[in-house]
Amino acid sequence: MRILIAANNSMGLYIFRRDLMRRFVKDGHQVFASLPDGEATERIIDLDCAFIDTDIDRRGLSIRKDLSLLIKYFKILKEVQPDLVVTYTIKPNIYCGTAAKLLGIPYAINITGLGTAFQKEGLLKRFARFLYKFGCDKAKVVFTENPGIKQELLEMDMFSDEQITVLNGAGVNTEFYEFHAYPEDRAVTKFLFLGRIMNEKGINELICASKRLVQEGENIELHVAGFFEDDYDRTLFDQCVSEKLIVFHGYLDDVRPLIWDTNCFVLPSYHEGMANTLLECGAVPVLYDGNESLRDEDVRQQFLEAAREAARPRDGMSGPI
Repeated sequence: MRILIAANNSMGLYIFRRDLMRRFVKDGHQVFASLPDGEATERIIDLDCAFIDTDIDRRGLSIRKDLSLLIKYFKILKEVQPDLVVTYTIKPNIYCGTAAKLLGIPYAINITGLGTAFQKEGLLKRFARFLYKFGCDKAKVVFTENPGIKQELLEMDMFSDEQITVLNGAGVNTEFYEFHAYPEDRAVTKFLFLGRIMNEKGINELICASKRLVQEGENIELHVAGFFEDDYDRTLFDQCVSEKLIVFHGYLDDVRPLIWDTNCFVLPSYHEGMANTLLECGAVPVLYDGNESLRDEDVRQQFLEAAREAARPRDGMSGPI
């Protein structure tokens, strides 16, 4: 079988889906990876996958660029002639899904979180919903990692109940992310954030909460590893790094030493389900937005407003949020 995988980032695909790609190859399938050239391109090729350079403006709203991406996918699918297409993230889901649908190729899409486009009511949400319905209504299966997200998809009439399969997370390689003893009996409590550094991950709320704990006399450290999204305002983050309120590790290929040395992993994301980092950090306590009631948009927004209010500077504290 010829399987084409479409994604928007080489490192993300390699880190989180390499075991799936290895299994496809081991089972005798020919695997093609369509995504932008990046840091992990060679590693994906080393998995015996054919790489197809596909430029994607991941967070842009340019109709011209998105139409160009759709045309690019048409050309790729006609050339590769896959038996199955598997897509990850919103733009590959929509545009590669649309191309596969119109060419009559079976395809499966993955919606791990609804993302920024679905955060607020408005034109952007309606447009994204329309594109998903048009491009992905014939998907063989829609994988998601949270029952709450499935419910939202059904309430928005985007897919049928039969199409959606809820996974218990994307899985984790327990040989690679092996168990380590919990770090105990030390004076400092270490908190860890792993992921893209952006507003929707709740990073500013986490920073202000950490800052408050330090100013109240708690002996804690906030460790952060990841890369900055282009539209993230780094003012608060850089200020806290300079004040040594954040220990910033930058982007790391291997985060296991950080996980093994942390007391608690924190993911204050606005809209994610069972994120991969939660599985990878499963041997330590984790704090995240996992309450099913928070899948209701009104309740979630009230919760987030309360969290933002609790983290606002007061009593002489400085720094924006």
